[in-house]
Amino acid sequence: MKILRRLYPLAAFLCGFVWDALTIGQRVRVVDLWRLGAFLLGAGLLVLWLAFRESRKLAAPAAETGLRGRFAGMARQAPYLLLQFFFGGIFSALFILYFKSSGHLGTWLTATVLGALLVGNEFAGRRYGQYFTLIWALFALNAILFFNFALPHAVGSLNSWWFYVSTASGILLTQILWWLSSGQPGRILPSWAVAGTLLLAWSFDMIAPVPLVKQDLAVGHEFVQGSTHFALKVEPAPSWQFWRDQAATVHVPEGGKLYGVSAVFAPLGVTAAMEHRWEVHDAGGWRLVYRNRFQSTGGREQGFRGYSWVLNPQPGEWRLVVATQDGRTIGLFLFTLERGVPALETLRVREF
Repeated sequence: MKILRRLYPLAAFLCGFVWDALTIGQRVRVVDLWRLGAFLLGAGLLVLWLAFRESRKLAAPAAETGLRGRFAGMARQAPYLLLQFFFGGIFSALFILYFKSSGHLGTWLTATVLGALLVGNEFAGRRYGQYFTLIWALFALNAILFFNFALPHAVGSLNSWWFYVSTASGILLTQILWWLSSGQPGRILPSWAVAGTLLLAWSFDMIAPVPLVKQDLAVGHEFVQGSTHFALKVEPAPSWQFWRDQAATVHVPEGGKLYGVSAVFAPLGVTAAMEHRWEVHDAGGWRLVYRNRFQSTGGREQGFRGYSWVLNPQPGEWRLVVATQDGRTIGLFLFTLERGVPALETLRVREF
């Protein structure tokens, strides 16, 4: 029985994570945001109740044996387990959504931190009653990240100012709850430190441009724009590189043209100013060669499509970056460009 009790948090984490991965999918749905909002509301009410119980010094039930004693102990612990459930539900969904919206190392690191907090939450529930400061910090983090999703979705805009508004909304909600809580247990300053850390991460492009999700990104030849689809011919990766959709080396003849195509999902009603940036690596680092800006409209399940090209690109290390026009990276494709004619019989058609 002791072994089962120790494994319970891990089993609960795995079951919850798999459920969110299957139900949230590749899209950000309104029902997901309503569910997370309900979890956040439930967590806020629970924190107020726990603070009230703490201020009234309601003692834990005396240790008793038998069924009655176990029931009393479970009733005492139930609010903490429910709070753990609410935090875990929010963390699980946010981890999946932020991971799917991540397009480079910085944003993946942020998603990894969320994953670590998700796992830690499964083992920290019993300590919540001892550390109200931890409760406020976790609530602030959940509230800020939730509003990062919900506000841009509600107003239909991904302007960077909404990140600052959503961050302020999350930390102010936490501050108000602390003011309203009986006895104001714990310290609120670490919650403000959480908000400051997120703002710092945003300035270093380490926060994914939620709720955008990269669906596809490729570079290739003979681009065709049809009435209902885009088609691009790409050079296939070697058979042993089974994880790649196309080769890491692209061949372009002298005077040739190289195309880039992206598909990025945005929720219905959300518009975003986006861009393609073609960059080459030289002695000074990554240098911008060409930028193509366009407006995206949400709602298409396969993602809003954008395309661009460069004429007669020089050999070397290149990357195609798809980003918001205010500098939030959605995804990038790194490749080596060499002079030469691609083997036309081996090219594969990718549709977007």
